[in-house]
Amino acid sequence: MFTNVKLKLFTFVNQNKTMDYLQLATQYLELKLKGKYIYLDTILPLLNSLNSDFEITQIGKSVQGRTIHQVKIGTGTTKILMWSQMHGNESTTTKGLFDFFNFLKSNNGIANRIKSDYTLLCIPMLNPDGAFLYTRENANKVDLNRDAFNATQPEMQILHSVYKSFQPDYCYNLHDQRTIFGTEGFNLPATVSFLSPAYNEEREYNEVRLKAIHIINNMNNALQLYIPNQVGRFDDSYNVNCTGDYFTTQNTPTILFEAGHYKDDYNRDIVRKFIFISLLSSFDGSYENVIVDKELNNYLKIPQNNKCFYDFIYKNVKIIDNNEEKIINFAAQYTEVVQDGQLKFVATIVKIDHLQDFKGHLEYDCANGLFESKGEYFPKIEDKADFFINNLTEFNNGVKII
Repeated sequence: MFTNVKLKLFTFVNQNKTMDYLQLATQYLELKLKGKYIYLDTILPLLNSLNSDFEITQIGKSVQGRTIHQVKIGTGTTKILMWSQMHGNESTTTKGLFDFFNFLKSNNGIANRIKSDYTLLCIPMLNPDGAFLYTRENANKVDLNRDAFNATQPEMQILHSVYKSFQPDYCYNLHDQRTIFGTEGFNLPATVSFLSPAYNEEREYNEVRLKAIHIINNMNNALQLYIPNQVGRFDDSYNVNCTGDYFTTQNTPTILFEAGHYKDDYNRDIVRKFIFISLLSSFDGSYENVIVDKELNNYLKIPQNNKCFYDFIYKNVKIIDNNEEKIINFAAQYTEVVQDGQLKFVATIVKIDHLQDFKGHLEYDCANGLFESKGEYFPKIEDKADFFINNLTEFNNGVKII
């Protein structure tokens, strides 16, 4: 259907092909943002500290009256709209965005080139109520990423208003994904995933999707240097109520970013660096004509996200059920809860099965040792992962106590 597509965006050329993205991500790390519990009061001092290159505007309020801000930077003709924390408990991309702001504040030649060639309009926290409550939904318990078409919620109405007035050439939809996702065929954690959303039920590819795909391929190429085979391709099932699908139907190339799991990085203070790399490398390209067949083929080579992980898997566990001894495997998963203003990771038992098609981010071979918890000799779904093996080896909150 297509042989080549003329692209307006991303004429920025990286003069130094050996540029160390990870070094830059570390250099410009915003040290005042750590952990996953990031809410409005956390970012307000940082917004106030941005220099005169940035234009900060209050663009509306949430259901509970919290202020929503936009950050505008750059004077270029190509316009990019970005928003983060549409889901309040998905904060990794917000941290990556502020790291990117630090880079743009600098006198780095690449940063100056971006500011001269592009105008960026960023909403660092679209759902401040959900961020404070640490929930996916807004204060009305509505998933904003299922409200794009109807726009019943004030936060989505604000995004619609910004979109209509700014008229972006591209949109970046910034999210987190759960630790359950891996890369199909590799069974490694999907540390970052991308999607060029569909515009129809048939999930056909048009010029709008292909423009987004080209940028995704650039970002994937950069990330492969640091997290090989840990970049995934998100499911493209069509739902016009999803924000990316909706804006794609409006003929705006849109990219879904999903920050995922990296080994031992449950606070995602390493993954944020890969989001920074993604953002920076999205501006790294030199082309007039894109060979569509090659671009699409490269995009489809990115492994799909696959639900293949649990946080913990315990293998070869002896249980006693109705006076019968059995050997089983079971899995536990962290639930994230805010207690006394602090985010806690609570491991609970979620699956008892063979689990041959799953991996654990942490796995234990219990060597046919006997399970015991609170006087019972078999695990129960939804119980906390606190137990003993052979009455000697203790597991607390999922982890073996040494």
